[in-house]
Amino acid sequence: MSRNLVVTYGEGQTGHLIIDLLLSDENFSKAVKSLHVMTCNPEHEYIKELDGNEKASVIACTPGDVDAMSKSLKDSGADTILLIPPAVDKKLEAVKEMVEATKKAGIANMVLLSSAGADMAERDKQQKLREFVDIEVEVMKSKEDTTTAAGHCPCLIRAGFYAENLLLYNKYAQDKAKLPLPMGAAHKISPVALRDIALLVAHVVTSTGEHGLGDKVRGQLITMTGPTMATGIELAEAAAQGLGTKLDYEEITENDANKLLEGAEISEAEKQYILEYYSLARESKTNYISTHAFHDITGQVPTSISDFFKSHASEFKPKKRRTSKTSI
Repeated sequence: MSRNLVVTYGEGQTGHLIIDLLLSDENFSKAVKSLHVMTCNPEHEYIKELDGNEKASVIACTPGDVDAMSKSLKDSGADTILLIPPAVDKKLEAVKEMVEATKKAGIANMVLLSSAGADMAERDKQQKLREFVDIEVEVMKSKEDTTTAAGHCPCLIRAGFYAENLLLYNKYAQDKAKLPLPMGAAHKISPVALRDIALLVAHVVTSTGEHGLGDKVRGQLITMTGPTMATGIELAEAAAQGLGTKLDYEEITENDANKLLEGAEISEAEKQYILEYYSLARESKTNYISTHAFHDITGQVPTSISDFFKSHASEFKPKKRRTSKTSI
């Protein structure tokens, strides 16, 4: 069975990588009959890349107009929707509209990309993280609604802290030969490579079974982290191993971390999310790994942190300082 798939907010880095994998990988491409990308920014470079691809089409996202979005979804003929929440302040409101539009369109298979750590977050401390719990509830409610086929076959994927977030400090690392993180000396996180999340999601949305999605994933709440719990010191050591150079860990304050992120090309919502995840680490709420589902579904092992840094060596490797020769 070939999938007619909709991916929401495909202009983001996560959506872009998933879409690229679905269209370029031979096995996934065979499993996808059509791929419709819903976007609020049709002029984005990632969306423009889809021009000329016979399997891909673009659906305009119309915030505030659920009926229009519902009609677009229904007209697409989609049987599956991958809900990727947008990186905006009003994330929950956007997802509510998308879920409502999906209900009206009657799309049975719903896959949500959520966030690991959301269940550990507290509303007064980690609002952006905790918001994902409310988002998950909106999707799960669809299962109870007998007036629509939407949500009959759901799957929720909680993605861990992206290892790519560590690259946001690459300029500092290049200049100082230090990895600066606001997580203390003993606290641990388990960064996961975005490409591993993309691979997992691609397997889930293209899986098939008697009820829609494959039985391995249908109804599952999947948490996916990287394969290793590591302190800041251990992350720096793994980075140094992958880069083949010396790199030390520097413990910084949340305020300093915020300042270092000021030049990064991310939204304020993304920045707050990242800082909240580090605060979760400082509360010892990220001391776990979850990789069994990834192995069972993909048949592969997740990327090690040292291999991740090796693949991003050009972005992260400390710059060699020039030494001037003094003539006598």
